[in-house]
Amino acid sequence: MTFTFVFPGQGSQTIGMGRDLFENFEAARLVMAEAEEALHQKISTLMFEGPSDTLMLTENTQPALLIASIMAFRVLMDETKAATPAQLSPIMAGHSLGEYSALCAAGYLSLTDAVQLVRLRGQAMQKAVPVGLGAMAAILGLDLSIVESLLKDYTNPSNYCVVANDNSPGQIVISGHKAAVDEAIIRATEAGAKRSLLLPVSAPFHSPLMEPAAHVMEDALNKVTIHDGTAQVIANVTAMPIVSKEFIIPSLVSQITGRVRWCESITHIKQLGSSSFVELGVGKVLCGLIKRIEPDTTAISVQTAADVGAFLEKLK
Repeated sequence: MTFTFVFPGQGSQTIGMGRDLFENFEAARLVMAEAEEALHQKISTLMFEGPSDTLMLTENTQPALLIASIMAFRVLMDETKAATPAQLSPIMAGHSLGEYSALCAAGYLSLTDAVQLVRLRGQAMQKAVPVGLGAMAAILGLDLSIVESLLKDYTNPSNYCVVANDNSPGQIVISGHKAAVDEAIIRATEAGAKRSLLLPVSAPFHSPLMEPAAHVMEDALNKVTIHDGTAQVIANVTAMPIVSKEFIIPSLVSQITGRVRWCESITHIKQLGSSSFVELGVGKVLCGLIKRIEPDTTAISVQTAADVGAFLEKLK
């Protein structure tokens, strides 16, 4: 039986993340050791014990989430004796930051390169826009087409507001200049949104305002080795499989300013014949989104030793 492995993005982090796997599996401890050597930081202490405000810093959150995801992935590979990642998961996908986790799991990026890249990504995204200039908001209960029509007036470089994440039917995230986002929230409420609320983030991710961070990541990505992976990875910006490793750098650069087409990605995976999803690392956010996008699927999470046991039972 094969599965589609999916990897969460920023927002799923929590104190204690990855600790159970670390304490129970050598494969998880080896991942942590390699990641800490690459980062020159005892990030396990931060992940397991906090403090929360330090873990929430984007430059810490992004590598922490990737590490937790790859720990879960490597544990499953080890426990199942899978020869290649594609043997367990021929198709993978990650939400925003999670695309790096997927590319690492599929073999395109080494763990050392991946954690260093996402640390830089977090730093670059935070520096791209002065604090207070940008914002993000969740619009609940409106179709994507309606939200897009509400934003048609916000294309001026000094007053951007765009769709950042198409997460699931009725859950759209917008991003851009704070003033434009505030106005769009009012418009969405007037258009019948169930809720429209600002998100507690420090930068307008996945919007044109992130262009400086895109340049930083392009330079960094061009200095790493992209390997031949074994599993297909669905790109956020196209919702289609990355057909060769030459497309990985353009995809990751475009992702900084582009839309996360999560709803389209899951629908495409289902059309490819996969209906069993496994969220690896932290939380169950993606499981919930997947069930709303494609109700005729199964979605489980693997983040503890008990979850690993449950996954192995499914293989019997």
